[in-house]
Amino acid sequence: MAKKVNLESYDNSWYKPGNSFKIFLWYMVNELVLKNSYLPFSSPRKLVLQFFGAKIGSGVIFKPGINIKYPWHLKIGDHCWIGENVWIDNLSQVTIENNVCLSQGAMLLCGNHNYKEVTFDLKVEPIIIKTGAWLGAKTIVCPGVTIGSHSILSVGSIATKDLEAYCIYKGNPALKINDRIIN
Repeated sequence: MAKKVNLESYDNSWYKPGNSFKIFLWYMVNELVLKNSYLPFSSPRKLVLQFFGAKIGSGVIFKPGINIKYPWHLKIGDHCWIGENVWIDNLSQVTIENNVCLSQGAMLLCGNHNYKEVTFDLKVEPIIIKTGAWLGAKTIVCPGVTIGSHSILSVGSIATKDLEAYCIYKGNPALKINDRIIN
């Protein structure tokens, strides 16, 4: 007989992303500064992210409307672009190396649930985006995925597994559409 999900038995008490007051304070600042579409400048976003523990390199551009779950689980290299309405749901560590572009509406999702368990257990895994990668608009990167150096995830595609370096991927799930990008 098939198991049935019982959300009454759900328990993620093991997951401790940080101090409750710090999380509450971050949620307020996130709404006022990062998600604020009327604030066109990157520097205030960078400053508040760093204040809350994010490691951010030089020349990073943060567009309006971004949403970051826990900045203390975020590391961004030099000269990256974080587009409008990007959502970094970093329940685990997200590492973005140098010269990466996250286009409008891209989503990085570090958490999911184990549908095979009646308790619907929370699962979290890190995401790594290597140097020179480009995530097109409205793309999704799933938990535990590494995006290879200079790979491209085309518009609206979903990366459920690691992407090789210097390749183009599209679709749901994203499939490689070329052998190698050569400059």
